[in-house]
Amino acid sequence: MDFGAIFQAAFALMVGLDPTFLAIVSLSLRVTLTAVFIAALIGLPLGAALALSRFPGRPAVIVCLNAMMGLPPVVAGLVVFLLLSRSGPLGPLGLLFTPTAMIVAQVILVVPIVIALTRQIVEDLWAEYRDHLRSVGLEGLRAIPTLLWDGRFALATALLAGFGRASAEVGAVLVVGGNIAGYTRTMTTAITLETSKGDLALALGLGLVLIVLTLMINAVAFGASRVGARYAG
Repeated sequence: MDFGAIFQAAFALMVGLDPTFLAIVSLSLRVTLTAVFIAALIGLPLGAALALSRFPGRPAVIVCLNAMMGLPPVVAGLVVFLLLSRSGPLGPLGLLFTPTAMIVAQVILVVPIVIALTRQIVEDLWAEYRDHLRSVGLEGLRAIPTLLWDGRFALATALLAGFGRASAEVGAVLVVGGNIAGYTRTMTTAITLETSKGDLALALGLGLVLIVLTLMINAVAFGASRVGARYAG
């Protein structure tokens, strides 16, 4: 096995903008970014509401949310598969083995992360600014927009954590997407398939893209935390 040749071929795929390579990368980014966007729309307000609300069973809800942050992807994929299968309640929609099904599975994985991290961030902000917000008439759920805006840099880090979880996911999208070439094949599922087939150049090229994405996510998260600390100071 000539590792030098494999790296050279992988680099050629990346630099040469191979259509198959670009299709896989673009689908992965489209699915993941859409899932994170939907998860943000759901998770940010719910996490903030949970932070400011007090009700019986709240500690149990928080424990369950924290536990769901580690939800096995294949379990999420199985749930979506059962919902979207022909015999499932959403079977008539015909969404199984489509990018939409993959987005739904990733949303299920990312939403608990966004809710849990948002709750903690908003709780800390409320504890710090509670007296001031109450003095201007912002209390309870009415304080949510202000707290979300004030914690936007920290919340950006939470969304980036969700993006990292979704972009590296393979089990759920494989179950509900089927890894169909040119339609539902993402970077992670393609790496699994191409490695088993022996096409190490394509697998390595996609792996390098994932590594670059991971580095970019961490760099942006670090930058957001630094900007947030400077803004708070």
